[in-house]
Amino acid sequence: MSGTTPYRFGDLLALARRTWVLRMGAELAARGYPDYRASDAGSVRLLLRGPTPVGRLGTALGVTRQAARKVASGLEARGLATVEPDPADARMRNVVLTEAGAAYGRAIVEVVAELNGSLVAQVTSGDLASADAVLRAVVADGPLAEVAELVPMPEGPEGRGPGDRPRGGGRR
Repeated sequence: MSGTTPYRFGDLLALARRTWVLRMGAELAARGYPDYRASDAGSVRLLLRGPTPVGRLGTALGVTRQAARKVASGLEARGLATVEPDPADARMRNVVLTEAGAAYGRAIVEVVAELNGSLVAQVTSGDLASADAVLRAVVADGPLAEVAELVPMPEGPEGRGPGDRPRGGGRR
């Protein structure tokens, strides 16, 4: 790279994200789930934990309540979830996975684990730690910084584990 050519990290990050989404879709299609959408991985894995208010779904996905409603409606239209009144507060609407949605969620969890394992096998632990630090710097001080704090750090050669997350956006 010449001294005048700027490094285009955002371009590479976008390509990496798109590649990851395409791989997710291909793996899920091979398991009988041909209609994967980019919002499915985050939303369905959250919903596997139990009924979730639409607003909380939006917060976790980093989208507006209106966009979260659209995600919930899409899951509902595909038979993966229902939207029901909260038993404790009828003004709130909870998104609840159907049996088909829970099976889909388990498939997503398996595919994510396999893709993560494949990546870890291709790079050194130092490379992975560096990439993790860069990605945490990207989300630092942004609308999803708190969500990123919940993502475990990779284990490093010095035995650092998921509980050893740096604060302040992942800077070390």
